[in-house]
Parts: sequence; structure tokens; C-alpha cells
Amino acid sequence: MRNSPLTRRLFLATSSAAAVMVARPALAMSEAEATQLVQQAIAELQAIIDSGQSERQMLGRFKAYFERFADVPVIAQFALGRGVNASAAERRAFEDAFAGYISRKYGRRFREFIGAQIDIAGAAQLRENQYEVRSTVRLRGQAPFELAFRVSDQSGRGRMFDLIIEGVSLLRVEGQEVRDLLIRYGDDVGRVAQHLNQAG
Repeated sequence: MRNSPLTRRLFLATSSAAAVMVARPALAMSEAEATQLVQQAIAELQAIIDSGQSERQMLGRFKAYFERFADVPVIAQFALGRGVNASAAERRAFEDAFAGYISRKYGRRFREFIGAQIDIAGAAQLRENQYEVRSTVRLRGQAPFELAFRVSDQSGRGRMFDLIIEGVSLLRVEGQEVRDLLIRYGDDVGRVAQHLNQAG
């Protein structure tokens, strides 16, 4: 793995994240549509980070960005896990807290992309309606590294459900973070949500 500070801080484990997606009716997303979605996501990401705004302003925009391009409900419920004993209301509260946590945490990390060049390198189908769109990121003064966007329309429209950087899955990393919090708080989902509201 290349010695990128973004890599070191964001991603701690490797694996495929295909298991996150719950079976839903097929909507026949194409490779071209997946690539177009990622191109748009990259363009808007670069517009935010190169805007020159304050961190507070940028974090507000990142929350809207993640809500638009990321399948936050799927990511949140994967992170929480199906076996956790939680009511529907507790799961919704966790999802809201997780969305804010993700936008703050990765919004701050993405500021490292200021002045970066991100080039699409290709796309491949993972399974029905799931694609991985690969890109190369070039940061100033650092060696290029690979960033892959995993996208699907199985939640109703095209969205990202994972980021893979040099083989390491954001989805799996955050899933482990939440599992550690569940152990810490004795499987109390409400307390985990409270923690996430202050984290990131």
C-alpha cells in the first residue's frame, strides 16, 4: 500500500462490501450510468473542496453531498447489523446520527483532496446492478493511489454504497467502528447514536 496519509487515516481493513446490499427489484443500472454517477460525484466533490470556504461551511455542504450521492441508509444499517436488538425508532435515530458522523468525519478527510486530480480509470460489474468505478487520485507531492466507487441502484436510484482505497473498504471500516461501540455501550443503540452525534 502506498504511503498516503488519507489511506493511513481512513482505511484500516480490507474486504469486499457486496454483502451490504439487500435484495431488491432489479432496475437494470448500466455501466455507463454508474460511470456517469461517479463522474458527477467527483465533480461536485472537487467543487466543494476547492471552494475556499471555511470548514464549517464545507461540512454543511458535505452533509448534503453524502445524502445525495451515498446510500446512507444502507451503509448505516450494514454498520449496525441485522442481529442488533433495536426498535424501528432506535434504528432511525442511529441512521440520522450515523449520517451526520459520516459527513463530518469524511468531509474533514476529503479536504486533503484540495488541488487533487481524480481520473476515471474504468468500470466493472460486480453483480446485477452493482458496479465498481475505478479512479486514480493524484495529490500534490504524493504518489498516485487508487480509489474505487462502488455503486448500485438497488435502493431505488443510483448511489454509492462503498469506497475502496487500495483494496480497503470504508464500509467495513465503519462497520467495525460501530461494532466496537456496541461492545463499549452494551448493545445500547441509543447510546451509540448519542456517541456518533458528538463524533467525527
